[in-house]
Amino acid sequence: MTINLIFKIAAVGILVSVLGQVLKHSGREEQAFLVSLAGLILVLLWVVPYISELFETIQSLFAL
Repeated sequence: MTINLIFKIAAVGILVSVLGQVLKHSGREEQAFLVSLAGLILVLLWVVPYISELFETIQSLFAL
């Protein structure tokens, strides 16, 4: 895992929170929810390969 991934996740978090607040204050709660959901899915797509690699490493470590 590189530091770039952490910076990308932080940037998405900041962007989603700003857009969410702007949309909530303009009365568009549904779009704010969809923006936060899209941000969550994007970050999960970035992190899932690393989690899969972690489980594979743990499985090979405990394989007898």
